[in-house]
Parts: sequence; structure tokens; C-alpha cells
Amino acid sequence: MADDNRRAEWRFDMLSVARWCAAQGWPVLPLAPGRKTPAGNCPQCRENSHSHVNCPCIAAGRWCHGFHAATTDADRIDAWWTSNPFFGVGIACAPAGLVVLDIDAHAKLLPSRDRILPGIPIHDLVDLEGLEHGFHTLALLAALRGKEDPAEDEETFRVRTPSGGLHIWYRADDRRRFKCSTGSSTGRALAWQVDVRANGGYIVAPGTTTSAGTYLPIGTVRAPRRLPEWLAVELTRTGHLDMPQQASSPRLRVLPQRARQAVIAAGGGRSRAAQILEAALREVIACVAAPEGAGFSDKLNRAAFTAGGLVASGYATIADVERILKSAADYARPGQGKRSTQIIRSGLDAGTRRPLHIEGHLA
Repeated sequence: MADDNRRAEWRFDMLSVARWCAAQGWPVLPLAPGRKTPAGNCPQCRENSHSHVNCPCIAAGRWCHGFHAATTDADRIDAWWTSNPFFGVGIACAPAGLVVLDIDAHAKLLPSRDRILPGIPIHDLVDLEGLEHGFHTLALLAALRGKEDPAEDEETFRVRTPSGGLHIWYRADDRRRFKCSTGSSTGRALAWQVDVRANGGYIVAPGTTTSAGTYLPIGTVRAPRRLPEWLAVELTRTGHLDMPQQASSPRLRVLPQRARQAVIAAGGGRSRAAQILEAALREVIACVAAPEGAGFSDKLNRAAFTAGGLVASGYATIADVERILKSAADYARPGQGKRSTQIIRSGLDAGTRRPLHIEGHLA
């Protein structure tokens, strides 16, 4: 009964949790009530069992396909959690720019020595008595590298799990992104009983309650700090490194070509107008590397203002540049279409009143 009372005491308003997460720039998805798995797909998606790619449900505002539907759109979040107040909250790690170390504290038999710290041999003469779970293996890895135990890192956001484990939240850097793994994997793994939540996965938000209890933040820090370089090196060594942020999506390579196609002026002005538009688009696209603090709104507004000036001077059409700007914004900030559209329209409106004359601009 005491445990039940303690869980009830820590019941959170999940709509408020989802709003708070979205305000940090972390796209959220609903988790099934009392569980840490995503809410189920709609009947159509369940019956047809299709890929999330081009699924109309996500565009229509349904939460099908788990973290692929994660969003920061306030209207969508309000609709989801107002109609389903007992949904938990998950956060899509890659769009949020997060790398989370998930320490398990399960009572299990030790694996073979080569799996305790993958890639780091542990001699048979080393006494492993007392090594029981992920807190111990991560501390051992840190000690071997002469670094602080991440579980004791009070400078970053940490969340206690209902099973006694710990989530250690970090911000991914702007040069690399990392893949998920499980600490029990025979393939890619950082340490035994230490999972990695990153690209291709999600993390349970603090405040979410499952049948086992509530995920509770500890300490006073509520913002993840940048992933320490030594951990980035270890993740790279253990096979977690994914493609570099800006090379990870074909849309980044496609956008400049689409920009060129949109610029319709003849002669030298054509290529120069394309260069100007490309430069503005790249500023917007580069914001994908940082979920916050990148000046996304200002950069999108400036790009729209520049595009409006090109339209006013006859170098492009309003339909073309609006489409391109929306593509760039969706790439950098997925799930924020309503906000991005408002910024684009405001910038275009101002820009079309100020024709951009190429030669004068470059002088």
C-alpha cells in the first residue's frame, strides 16, 4: 500500500509534461497508458502493417508509427493528450538532438568478460566480484579512462527509472550523431547493462508513470549538457557512430538543386541569385544540428525575406520559393510546420516589398 501511495503522490499532468518537452525543442510521442511503449497505430495501419514512409496518418495528425510521428506542434500535442490524459510521453532522440545513456540495474548473471566492456579485454586474473549491473560497468569504463562517472554527473539532466536504473541525458554535438544499442547486445554495445538511446529510438520523459512506477528527475539540473568528448570517442569506438549530421539526409543534397531550378532569371543574375538563395537555405538547414539555441526563427525569417526580394525582382516565383523554404524548415525542425509557415509568410511579405537587385547586393 505504501508503494501505491508513493506512486499516486508523484502523478504528473502528462499534457503539461508534453508541453514542457516540446518547449525544449524535443519532439514528443504518446506512450500507451501505464506502459513505456508507443501508443498503438490506428486500425488501418495495424491491419495493413506498412512503413511509416508516406503514411498519411502522420500528416493527418495521428500518432501512428511511434517516434516517427513525434512532434513539437502545440495544437497536435493538446489534441493528443487532452483526449487521452493517461498517455505517457516519449521523446524522439535524434530530432531532439539527444543521446541518453540508459543504465539498467537488473539482477542478472555476468556475461563473458569480453562483453562487460566490449572491445576492452578484462584479464582472467581481474576479480569481478561485486560487479552486478550497469552502474558498475559504466563506472568501471569511466575509471579506466580517468573520467568522472556519468551516473554522478550533476551538470546534466538525469532521470531515475522505476526499476532503479538511471537515464543520463546529453546533447549530441553538431558534427556527429549516434545509433541506439542495448547493453546486452552481442554486437554494438557501450557496456553491459548500459543502453544507448539515440538515432532511431526514443526515451521516456520524466513524469511518465508505468505499472512499475514513475520516471523522476533527480538533482536540480533540467537541461542536458553537451555529450562529453570522451563518451563520444567511446561511442565511436564501439560502433555507435552514425552518418554526420549534415550528410545524413538526401534532402540536404537535393535542396540546393531545387533552389537553382526555382531561380528563373537569365544571364549572370541567374547564378548569383541561386547562390544567394542557397546560402540562405543552408543557414536554415544547418539548424538541424542543434535542437535549440541555433537561431532557427531568425535564420528562417532572413531566408524568407531574401527569397521575397528575389521574387520581387523577378528572379523566382512565390510558389517555388515558398515550397523550398518549407522543405528546408521541415528538415531542420520537423513537426513545427505551423510555426514555420507563419515565419515564412511574414518574411516573404516583408521581402516582396524590398526588391533585391543582384548586382547591387553583391557590390
